[in-house]
Amino acid sequence: MVQEFNDYRSKMNEVILSKQNKVLGRLFNLDTNTYMEGALDVKTKEMLGLVASMVLRCDDCIKYHLGKCFEVGVNTDQIYEIFAVANIVGGTIVIPHTRRAAEYWEELIRL
Repeated sequence: MVQEFNDYRSKMNEVILSKQNKVLGRLFNLDTNTYMEGALDVKTKEMLGLVASMVLRCDDCIKYHLGKCFEVGVNTDQIYEIFAVANIVGGTIVIPHTRRAAEYWEELIRL
Protein backbone atom coordinates (compact mmCIF):
# COMPACT_ATOMS: atom_id res chain seq x y z
CA MET A 1 0.00 0.00 0.00
CA VAL A 2 2.72 2.49 0.97
CA GLN A 3 5.07 1.61 -1.91
CA GLU A 4 2.21 1.66 -4.41
CA PHE A 5 1.13 5.14 -3.28
CA ASN A 6 4.69 6.51 -3.38
CA ASP A 7 5.44 4.99 -6.78
CA TYR A 8 2.24 6.35 -8.33
CA ARG A 9 2.78 9.80 -6.80
CA SER A 10 6.36 9.97 -8.09
CA LYS A 11 5.41 8.74 -11.55
CA MET A 12 2.59 11.22 -11.99
CA ASN A 13 4.57 14.12 -10.53
CA GLU A 14 7.22 13.41 -13.17
CA VAL A 15 4.57 13.44 -15.90
CA ILE A 16 3.08 16.70 -14.65
CA LEU A 17 6.43 18.45 -14.23
CA SER A 18 7.70 17.21 -17.60
CA LYS A 19 5.10 19.37 -19.31
CA GLN A 20 6.93 22.42 -17.95
CA ASN A 21 3.80 24.38 -17.11
CA LYS A 22 5.11 27.44 -15.30
CA VAL A 23 2.20 27.77 -12.86
CA LEU A 24 2.20 24.09 -11.88
CA GLY A 25 6.00 24.11 -11.51
CA ARG A 26 5.83 27.12 -9.24
CA LEU A 27 3.01 25.59 -7.22
CA PHE A 28 5.01 22.39 -6.67
CA ASN A 29 8.03 24.51 -5.68
CA LEU A 30 5.95 26.58 -3.27
CA ASP A 31 4.62 23.41 -1.67
CA THR A 32 8.16 22.04 -1.23
CA ASN A 33 9.42 25.30 0.27
CA THR A 34 6.47 25.60 2.64
CA TYR A 35 7.43 22.42 4.46
CA MET A 36 11.13 23.31 4.85
CA GLU A 37 12.64 24.30 8.20
CA GLY A 38 11.76 27.85 9.16
CA ALA A 39 10.27 29.56 12.19
CA LEU A 40 8.43 26.26 12.62
CA ASP A 41 10.35 23.00 12.48
CA VAL A 42 9.60 20.42 9.78
CA LYS A 43 7.90 18.04 12.23
CA THR A 44 5.40 20.72 13.31
CA LYS A 45 4.69 21.70 9.71
CA GLU A 46 4.01 18.08 8.73
CA MET A 47 1.65 17.64 11.68
CA LEU A 48 -0.19 20.81 10.64
CA GLY A 49 -0.32 19.55 7.06
CA LEU A 50 -1.84 16.29 8.28
CA VAL A 51 -4.57 18.04 10.27
CA ALA A 52 -5.40 20.32 7.32
CA SER A 53 -5.47 17.36 4.92
CA MET A 54 -7.82 15.43 7.19
CA VAL A 55 -10.16 18.38 7.62
CA LEU A 56 -10.16 18.91 3.85
CA ARG A 57 -10.76 15.15 3.42
CA CYS A 58 -7.97 14.58 0.90
CA ASP A 59 -6.94 10.93 1.24
CA ASP A 60 -3.86 11.32 -0.99
CA CYS A 61 -2.74 14.32 1.06
CA ILE A 62 -3.34 12.40 4.28
CA LYS A 63 -1.17 9.53 3.05
CA TYR A 64 1.56 11.92 1.97
CA HIS A 65 1.66 13.74 5.31
CA LEU A 66 1.45 10.49 7.27
CA GLY A 67 4.53 9.30 5.40
CA LYS A 68 6.34 12.56 6.11
CA CYS A 69 5.29 12.46 9.77
CA PHE A 70 6.70 8.94 9.98
CA GLU A 71 9.98 10.11 8.38
CA VAL A 72 10.42 12.98 10.85
CA GLY A 73 9.76 10.86 13.92
CA VAL A 74 6.14 11.47 14.85
CA ASN A 75 5.06 8.57 17.05
CA THR A 76 1.75 6.74 17.23
CA ASP A 77 0.53 8.61 20.32
CA GLN A 78 1.18 11.91 18.54
CA ILE A 79 -0.56 10.67 15.39
CA TYR A 80 -3.70 9.84 17.34
CA GLU A 81 -3.68 13.28 18.98
CA ILE A 82 -3.42 14.75 15.48
CA PHE A 83 -6.38 12.57 14.47
CA ALA A 84 -8.30 13.90 17.49
CA VAL A 85 -7.61 17.54 16.57
CA ALA A 86 -8.64 16.92 12.96
CA ASN A 87 -11.91 15.31 14.04
CA ILE A 88 -12.75 18.11 16.46
CA VAL A 89 -12.00 20.77 13.83
CA GLY A 90 -13.53 18.91 10.89
CA GLY A 91 -16.40 17.13 12.60
CA THR A 92 -17.59 13.56 12.30
CA ILE A 93 -17.34 13.64 8.50
CA VAL A 94 -13.58 13.18 9.08
CA ILE A 95 -14.08 9.78 10.77
CA PRO A 96 -13.96 7.71 7.53
CA HIS A 97 -10.69 9.46 6.63
CA THR A 98 -9.38 8.73 10.11
CA ARG A 99 -10.06 5.04 9.54
CA ARG A 100 -8.11 5.06 6.29
CA ALA A 101 -5.37 7.13 7.91
CA ALA A 102 -5.10 4.63 10.78
CA GLU A 103 -4.84 1.79 8.26
CA TYR A 104 -2.09 3.60 6.35
CA TRP A 105 -0.22 4.44 9.58
CA GLU A 106 -0.28 0.76 10.55
CA GLU A 107 1.31 -0.05 7.19
CA LEU A 108 4.00 2.60 7.72
CA ILE A 109 4.99 1.35 11.15
CA ARG A 110 5.23 -2.23 9.82
CA LEU A 111 7.90 -1.23 7.29
